[in-house]
Amino acid sequence: MANYKFGKEYSFLALDLGTANTIAYVSGQGIVYNEPSLMAYDTLTNSLIALGTEAYKMIGKTHDHIRMVTPLVDGVISDMEAAQDLLKHIFGRLKLSNIWKNAIVVLACPSGVTELERSALKAIAKDMGASYVLVEEEVKLAALGAGINIGLAQGNLVIDIGGGTTDIAILSAGDIVISRSIKVAGNHFDAEIQKYIRAEYNVLIGIKTAEQIKKDIGSLIKLVNEKPVRVFGRDIITGLPREVLVKPEEIKNVLLAPFSRITDLLVEVLEQTPPELAGDVIRNGITICGGGALIRGIVKYFESIFQLKVRTATDPLMCVIEGAKTYEKKLGALVERIELIDTTEYKL
Repeated sequence: MANYKFGKEYSFLALDLGTANTIAYVSGQGIVYNEPSLMAYDTLTNSLIALGTEAYKMIGKTHDHIRMVTPLVDGVISDMEAAQDLLKHIFGRLKLSNIWKNAIVVLACPSGVTELERSALKAIAKDMGASYVLVEEEVKLAALGAGINIGLAQGNLVIDIGGGTTDIAILSAGDIVISRSIKVAGNHFDAEIQKYIRAEYNVLIGIKTAEQIKKDIGSLIKLVNEKPVRVFGRDIITGLPREVLVKPEEIKNVLLAPFSRITDLLVEVLEQTPPELAGDVIRNGITICGGGALIRGIVKYFESIFQLKVRTATDPLMCVIEGAKTYEKKLGALVERIELIDTTEYKL
């Protein structure tokens, strides 16, 4: 193998191109970008007018000549050109466009993506100028970022609840033994809150308002002395602006339905887990990562159902990118692995 001069000839990038947020890490500079995966285009000129947080502020407040674009929907690239455009503008704005030349890139992807979708992710990085690209499953990176030593021959159960998908996996001996993915996650929770407010109060609210309700009073257990929140929207009967009070108990009941689907998937994973690894899971418990880990009562919820120890990662939102950063320590082995994967794919 060639004697690669890492840090001089090659740069290292880690990217979590998520449904909700895009996070970018550059070797030697740390986290250079952490904003919503959203862009706003002027339809008359087809030019980008806002990106990330600025675009997020525009949700529900635009006119017919502005088009909001999310490159990833439910963990899958829905717009290849937009995804590439997103990365070009991010690194262009940061004046780091040249960083892609001769770069070694680790890209995170949901467990359920197809080989075609993996290839699409890899193609984006290659088109940006990257020399080596590894597309790794988010749940594996999340486990590493949560501080789990997945290199041991010992079963660890990880749940990564992101914006578009929830990934559940058993990891042992350095890789995933079993993994499953479901398109029930943060965005789905917001949509369910939207539907409930409309059905219960005849009030139409925006997706940002639904997300804020989830953050303010979202819980999976009964909260003591929790006050209702004021919600503003449009009355679907009169068409006029209207204010309603929403109680925490109502949102708890809304969230329990989608979470029951996540627990069903977890049961499915556990039923397929080899006996020896199942014993390890009993000893090690469950680790929860991703934005969904911030919903109050989530630990007690899973503990009450599965009678296992449950913990949330110290920084659940950053687990995937923190896990990707660990690859920087062994760049030589990383390049060998990428070359082996690329050679195998070519032969196939």
